[in-house]
Amino acid sequence: MPGSTRSPSPALPSSSDAVVIRPAYPDDAAALQRLAALDSRRPLSGPILLAARDGRPLAALARRDGRTVADPFAPTADLVALLRLHAAPTAARSGRRRELLRRVAANPRRRPALARG
Repeated sequence: MPGSTRSPSPALPSSSDAVVIRPAYPDDAAALQRLAALDSRRPLSGPILLAARDGRPLAALARRDGRTVADPFAPTADLVALLRLHAAPTAARSGRRRELLRRVAANPRRRPALARG
């Protein structure tokens, strides 16, 4: 309608906010090698969790010893914290969840705004 002052709809999260935490697969070997080289660390071994943003692997955690590698040229502190949270035993998750979320500046009480019509 002309002259109507309708407030803009809330911004949807950009695709750069999409994070995937998953087990590493054999075809992730090159990406894991690249992360270790970028981070100047030994490659991870054993079962590995991988954190990707926009489909790009940016951090990984070895489940056996808790070692991590991450891309030093991208913001990854939040991804490493999420990997640690995901790898923690279920009982430890509940006690450490709030602390880990605080560290990555997430507010567990924050909810997305919903447009009202």
